[in-house]
Amino acid sequence: MDPATGQDGTGGPATVLTVLVLLAAAAGYLLAVRRARRRNPAQGWSRTRTLSFLTGTALLAVALLPPLAPAVHTDFRGHMTQHLLIGMYAPTALVLAAPVTLLLRTLPPALARQVTALLHSPPARLLAHPAVALTLSTGSLGLLYFTPLYNTAMAHPAGHGLMHAHFLASGFLFAYVVAGPDPAPARPGVRARLVCLGIAIAAHALIAQAMYGGFFVDIHAPIDQVQQGAEIMYYGGDIAELLLAAALVATWRPERRTPRAARRTEGGIVGPAGTVGPSPVQ
Repeated sequence: MDPATGQDGTGGPATVLTVLVLLAAAAGYLLAVRRARRRNPAQGWSRTRTLSFLTGTALLAVALLPPLAPAVHTDFRGHMTQHLLIGMYAPTALVLAAPVTLLLRTLPPALARQVTALLHSPPARLLAHPAVALTLSTGSLGLLYFTPLYNTAMAHPAGHGLMHAHFLASGFLFAYVVAGPDPAPARPGVRARLVCLGIAIAAHALIAQAMYGGFFVDIHAPIDQVQQGAEIMYYGGDIAELLLAAALVATWRPERRTPRAARRTEGGIVGPAGTVGPSPVQ
């Protein structure tokens, strides 16, 4: 398709709309930061988180705007680069910006309670399970590249747009569940999330190796482009997942354990049977 016509979803009005949406997202975040700082000047808001959000929107701009966006329709390597930016790098940056926490700080109390209730609803708890997030983000790659789904999506602008939306949403969900600073209902411990991340790394590697070797792949593109796209997926995916692992470890605050007899509670000590007795007289 000719990107100048805009019929492939990458030129003309589509480009303008993408720019406007990304600018609106960045402006909305900055306005929310300003409001949060005004509400609680002592608490403020981390500049690192603000920079992280702006980085995420910039990565989306690189992926969705020329010159990369038109290239994905003629070069599979461009598609894979776009996939990594939309589905892995940008979501990680956006998640580390803690948008849910910022939203809760800026909303009126009644609305904030509604958002909190939504986060604790059964559907949200289901989505926040690492296995579900892993299936939606990584498991769907096998369906995309080893069935006619990829070729069908690329042949229709609406299908291509849905593919982008899936990459972004599933990537955001996985990063949020694994290493997000925002509150998440029933989020498992760090070890369980590291295991989940390890499975994602292994699955990405297997898919990339199968793609490179041409096993079960259904991609209408020259062999050299498919192989180089597989290399981009393999090495670029590893870097993105290592960054996510670093973000997860950075939030790990292991509890210090002391001998049971030495543990104290306010106004008493823990006895041999776990009962609380009076503190010794000083």
